[in-house]
Parts: sequence; structure tokens; C-alpha cells
Amino acid sequence: MNLTAVYVLWLREMKRFFRTKSRIFGMLVMPLLFMVFFGLGFGSINIPGMPAGINYLAFLIPGIIGMSVLFTSMFSGISVLWDREFGFLKEIMVAPVDRVSIVMGRILGGVSTVLIQVVLIMLISLLFGFTIPGVVEFLITMVFIVLISTTFIGIGLIMASRMKDMHGFNLITQFIIFPTFFLSGALYPITNLPNVVKIISYIDPLTYGVDGMRSVLIGASTFPLMLNLVVMITLSLVTVFLGAYAFEKSESL
Repeated sequence: MNLTAVYVLWLREMKRFFRTKSRIFGMLVMPLLFMVFFGLGFGSINIPGMPAGINYLAFLIPGIIGMSVLFTSMFSGISVLWDREFGFLKEIMVAPVDRVSIVMGRILGGVSTVLIQVVLIMLISLLFGFTIPGVVEFLITMVFIVLISTTFIGIGLIMASRMKDMHGFNLITQFIIFPTFFLSGALYPITNLPNVVKIISYIDPLTYGVDGMRSVLIGASTFPLMLNLVVMITLSLVTVFLGAYAFEKSESL
């Protein structure tokens, strides 16, 4: 792996992120709206399946974080299409750099922007009364964030490597994102779902990421923490490998 190439591509993603102030603002609006309208609006309602002693806002925050990571990570794949459109992808593909380094540079750039976003969301959540148990819990949460982000950036790269139309990418991405989000238990306990739908939720990668964060941040989860961690590590490794393979085989030139 060429570390210089990884660093350059990571730096490029970070510069693009900080130069686009509207992007930073836009990625915080939806989580804020969810906290206000869902967290405060349904905070006093008794929801079936909720863990004892946990209010809805505390239950919702990990789901909002998972939602933000999902959206940002999946749409990072569109940068591949932009680079193909404007010729940058062709330039880096003909450079004497292995494509695994190119993929890792993009993934690290995407993960870094996601981590910044999550930290900002957590700071906002503190204003709503949410509390982070401690430094260790915060760091474990960041591990889950990295794993979720890596998984869905990998999926986004697989899709972008096989597509050439940005509009088609957006449509297909939204078709994947919303079922993934709603089936993950981000907004409500998955124990409330019908059995058939519940089985589909168990296949959803985001389910284990959100559940893992809930286990760490509020001490309540559907699955054991180690199961969530092992599933997310496995999925992130698989999607990175498949993303690198799809990128290697893409007809970008």
C-alpha cells in the first residue's frame, strides 16, 4: 500500500469538506430536526418495547447518529462519479499507485468527515439533556462509528464503481438507504416489528451498529455488545474488500 497516495487522497477529501460550509451545515440540519420533532415530540409517550428507565430521546440519539453516518457514508460514493465526470479519476487510475491505496484514501477521507459530523451531533445532543457516560464509552462509540462508516462507504464504492450516471446513483442509493434506516431500529425498538420484518432487520448492517452504540451509551441493547462488534468488524472488512475489488474491475478508464 502506498501511504503517500492514501494521505494525498485523504487530504483532498478533507479540504473539499472544509471548503464547503453548506455541506457542514446541511449534515447537521436533519439530525437536529429529528431531535426536536421526534425526541421532544414523543419524549413523554410510552412506547412498547422501550428499555425500562430509558426516555425516548436517549433511545433516539444513537439512532440519529447511525442515520447520519449511513447517509453521509453512502453518498460519499458519488464523489467517484464526480471524479469520473471531470477526469480526475482517470488521472489517478493511470498513476503508478495500486488501487487499494486509492480506495483506502477515499474511505479514510469519508470516515474522517463522518467522525467530525458525529462529534458535532453529540455536542448538539448535550443541549437536549443527553449525557455521555464517560471517555471509554465515547471511544467505543467512535469505534462503532468507524465500522458503520467503513461498511457503507464500501457499499457506496461498489455501487459507484458499477455506475456512470449520478442521477441513477442517487435514486438507487435512496432506495437502499431508507429501508436500511427504518429497519435498523433507529427510531423504535425492533421487538415491535412483525416477525417477518424482524428477520429482515437482523440482516440489516445498521441494526448492529445502532444497537452497539445503544449498549455503550445508554446501557440497553437487543444483542450483546460483543456480537454487535464482531458483526460490524466482519461486515466492514468484507465491504472494503469488495469495494476494492469492484474499483479494481471498474471501467473507469
